[in-house]
Amino acid sequence: MNLGLGLFSSIIIGIIAGWLAEKIMKRDHGLLTNLIVGVLGGVIGGMIIHFLNIEEGGWIFSLLAATGGACILLWVVGLIKK
Repeated sequence: MNLGLGLFSSIIIGIIAGWLAEKIMKRDHGLLTNLIVGVLGGVIGGMIIHFLNIEEGGWIFSLLAATGGACILLWVVGLIKK
């Protein structure tokens, strides 16, 4: 996640990204789980963006990266649970 956004903005983006990933992956979690999934998704998305050497483009880009990372996280957790 883009640390230049500030802690409060990163938390808000994490909650939104976790909620979006929850809806995309058809899961049902609470607010705290959405925050955790969104923040971890932001880390995963950030690593993928760094690996692909893509320049970041603001909070919308951070939200998209965090949501994508959160979806990947939920997919992997779903594989492990099976």
